[in-house]
Amino acid sequence: MMICMSVVSVACSGSTPSRYIQVDGAALGTFVHVIACTDMTAEELAREIERIDAEAKSSMSIFDENSRLSRLNDNRTDSVDRHIAFNIALARRFHDLSEGRYDVTVKPLTEAWGFVRKQPDRSVEPDLDSLLQFVGMDKIAVEGERLVKSDARVQLDFNSIAKGYVVDMVGEMLESHGCSDYIVDIGGEVRCKGRNREGDKWRVGIETPYDGNEAMDDIQRIISVTDAAVATSGNYRRFWYDDKGRKIAHTIDPRTGLSAVSQLLSVTVVAPTCAEADAAGTMLLAAGSDDAEALAEELDGMLVYFIFAGEAEGEYRVVCSDGLEEMFADAQ
Repeated sequence: MMICMSVVSVACSGSTPSRYIQVDGAALGTFVHVIACTDMTAEELAREIERIDAEAKSSMSIFDENSRLSRLNDNRTDSVDRHIAFNIALARRFHDLSEGRYDVTVKPLTEAWGFVRKQPDRSVEPDLDSLLQFVGMDKIAVEGERLVKSDARVQLDFNSIAKGYVVDMVGEMLESHGCSDYIVDIGGEVRCKGRNREGDKWRVGIETPYDGNEAMDDIQRIISVTDAAVATSGNYRRFWYDDKGRKIAHTIDPRTGLSAVSQLLSVTVVAPTCAEADAAGTMLLAAGSDDAEALAEELDGMLVYFIFAGEAEGEYRVVCSDGLEEMFADAQ
């Protein structure tokens, strides 16, 4: 992992003498940006991030054929570790809340649509009726330290939750070192606590969700956040078009097997943990423009910012939780 480090000597809000350090690098195939007020050195923090990245990939990566998750998917083992057991339990919570709109057994579908390792023949429609036979949270159970499948063809994909979970791992590591002022940003998924160098809440941007927005610096709104996590789900970065001109995006509706493309362009969720924000955002995006707003009302302790396509090209319609208005005001 390539790491850039800097140290800024600014007093933190806690009673222990510390200074802000910044670490930038890469993990989970994306960027890592961490600012923390801590007595750790930048080198020590970078090593801890590298350790967490390696541990997470060894457990939950579907791109590493020797990870524990890949071996579970291929039936080379039935043994789960704490990371996999936790994420299955959390995924089941959102699956049940959404009546199946969120489901981590979607790997056969995401793979068939070309969002995993294999590149399919994009001129051929996946056999969804066949694939849906072994998709469903009712087909798996964790019993002790074992994963029990009702069908050996069931496979798990944690891409909708693992990045947020790793953000939480980094945040919890910092807190275990006594850090009470930090921000962790992995690929745009954020967890923060306390205050920034200026003594203010942390500022987090919500991207403008137009197709191909790769720069991550075209921001529609900024919110002011502390002691919370923020994650955005959208179908404007990972997608392709089939030979009929249909947009095929990486968020899949596990009930139908189809790409969940609707007038709902992105969902930003503010939640107590980043794993919850990550999963909730995917769940709401999969629910689509017809059902997402009603489903968001069921999310206790979370705030939601929806961006829908407007009537004209380049126009947007925004719907958000009441509690976000204060966050917008603080960010001015």
